[in-house]
Amino acid sequence: MTTSTITVGGTDPYDVIIGRDILDQLPGLIGTDAKKVLIVHPPTLGARAVALRESLVDSYEVLMAEVPDGEPAKRVEVAAFCWQVMGLSDFSRADVVIGFGGGSVTDLAGFVAATWMRGVRVLQVPTSLVGMVDAAIGGKAAVNTAQGKNLVGMFHAPAVVLADLNTLEGISKMEILAGFGEVVKYGFIERPEILDIIEKDVDAATNPESDEFRRLVEISVEIKARVVAEDFKDTGLREILNYGHTLGHAIEYMERYLWRHGAAVGIGMVYAAELARLAGRLPDSIVDRHRSILESLQLPTTYPLGRWETLLGVMQRDKKTRGGMLRFIVLDDLAKPTVLTGPDQSLLFAAYQEIGV
Repeated sequence: MTTSTITVGGTDPYDVIIGRDILDQLPGLIGTDAKKVLIVHPPTLGARAVALRESLVDSYEVLMAEVPDGEPAKRVEVAAFCWQVMGLSDFSRADVVIGFGGGSVTDLAGFVAATWMRGVRVLQVPTSLVGMVDAAIGGKAAVNTAQGKNLVGMFHAPAVVLADLNTLEGISKMEILAGFGEVVKYGFIERPEILDIIEKDVDAATNPESDEFRRLVEISVEIKARVVAEDFKDTGLREILNYGHTLGHAIEYMERYLWRHGAAVGIGMVYAAELARLAGRLPDSIVDRHRSILESLQLPTTYPLGRWETLLGVMQRDKKTRGGMLRFIVLDDLAKPTVLTGPDQSLLFAAYQEIGV
């Protein structure tokens, strides 16, 4: 099977390699300078992580760090456990960290690599759809705190991202569908082709073995690569990737990170669309399209009305807030994202009433 290689440009360029049965490329990507490799993985991938270790042990000393699955991995205490493994093994600046798991694991692996000896190489091997199209690309590395999501972190570009579509085998259908929250985001902010593919045949679009699924992954990666190459440190253009994320992150916090990221972002996108509609920026037809596409993917589009005040407080602590003013990515039209800064609280609540139940 052929591979697709998409280069993420910028100061430290790297490749995102997409294909099937391509994990055997990993030894050649690690390079000869490294003596030790740390594989950061969740318990659900224990057997696969051992198999990955066996493919590397002839060339490297391979260390294993099993971390919690999902957002519980993104805690400083878990990062400290990884640092301890590295410290006890005399892990040097020439050595390599491999993030082998979903988006939370690749986030953690990036954070651990960025902070060890002020930065070692990290190779990301995402095994979830969210990881492949979003989390593993772009160099954002962070952990959560009791006050919110991704509040402690830095930018640290990976050396390579290896997206083997076959690692999605065995993942539940609901997990795949949750990952489509991020894929749909790319469709609304830049490439409506994504929306067309989903609307034409949602079953084919969400089947990891289909050509349509691979095409959606490739388009999503192309968009993410272009945006982060132009704005690595999230000071301008990269903000458009936060479409749906301001409310989405607050919902994740409210749900104690038990919700899948894409599900929360889906609600956040509908909220942002309603906000744009009430501000006179977006027609009803595009707002309706948000709901119809997300509902076809079995993703939620509503949230309890009585939680608004708490959600507002969480959003005001969000890292996207500037000078106490909330900032939302909204659409002026399909594929025309822009920033709405400091909207009146009455407008914010009116938009929430449109998604509240």
